[in-house]
Amino acid sequence: MFQTTEMEINLGPQHPATHGVLRVILKVDGERIVESRTVIGYLHRGCEKLGESRSYPQVVVYTDRMDYVAAFAGNLVYIEAVEKLLGLEPPPRARYMRTILAELQRIASHLLWLGTHALDIGAMSVFLYCFREREGILDLFEAYCGARLTYNAVRVGGQLNDFPEGWTEDCRRFLDEFPSKIDEYETLLRSNRIWLERTRGIGVIGADEAIDWGLSGPVARGSGVAWDVRKANPYAAYPDVDFDVPVGERGDSYDRYLVRMEEMRQSRRIILQCLEKIPGGDVRCKVPKRLRPAVGGEVYHTNEGPKGEMGVYLESDGTDTAYRCRFRSPCFVNLQALPVLVKGHLIADVVTVIGSIDIVLGCVDR
Repeated sequence: MFQTTEMEINLGPQHPATHGVLRVILKVDGERIVESRTVIGYLHRGCEKLGESRSYPQVVVYTDRMDYVAAFAGNLVYIEAVEKLLGLEPPPRARYMRTILAELQRIASHLLWLGTHALDIGAMSVFLYCFREREGILDLFEAYCGARLTYNAVRVGGQLNDFPEGWTEDCRRFLDEFPSKIDEYETLLRSNRIWLERTRGIGVIGADEAIDWGLSGPVARGSGVAWDVRKANPYAAYPDVDFDVPVGERGDSYDRYLVRMEEMRQSRRIILQCLEKIPGGDVRCKVPKRLRPAVGGEVYHTNEGPKGEMGVYLESDGTDTAYRCRFRSPCFVNLQALPVLVKGHLIADVVTVIGSIDIVLGCVDR
């Protein structure tokens, strides 16, 4: 009689396909995964505790360094939480600027995801194509705030600066060319037999189970959960724009890919509406020199980041630093479902599933 022996192996923490210092302990029967455990914390830097020892404006630079490939999303959700705590309302022009920059950041984040996800599975050309367009978006960010990765571009009460001369024209030019570029990505992937076999039916999770795990963003929407903070609890200029929330049907890695592809098209649609409707005026309201919310002030604020629902909890003790500062990381919450998504699949499929979740370990560990 032949007997099988289960074996424990490590994937990561030094592995390019784990998208950071993530360690996954796999119990395998041959190539088949019986059980898995995720080990995190290798990139923990104490951003939340630092948020309790720095003044409110000083914390923005730490939000840059959580999800560092979508830094503007972290800037925005934190600053809006501070504004809610202080009872400040940014000028209308600032709200539209924030929406434009947030959606450009969403597209840039999805392009990085698509390029690296395809590279993990074996499609190198897509990586080069995606970075071509991502560079165009980073050029726009650099023209606005001087940075290409960590922006520190949002201020309490509004924006750092107005758009420079010619910026909106450059943005429109990029948006005019972008739909044909998305078609190019799909030409490379949608009829690619290897891509389809590596993503269809891999990492399946249903809508009810996705809700039970607290999943959000494209991971939840790929399972048919039509939840988007921009629709459910609109902020910035989202109440003034029209867009659709794409959802999947099967809840597998391929549906999560389809959702993100359509989200890029919807982001373009949102930006074009904002460019048409953006009002004139100031980009920042008057704020006190030292920000001191009332004693006992408490707020929890959420945004729809590129990877899911981002949240910030702040509690005030009357000083210019937060008494409590906590961040809800969509990467952290979505990653907890990994053992369910990979069970019964092959070792090679773990790479596909991790890529389809779209994690950044700076965001997971904070």
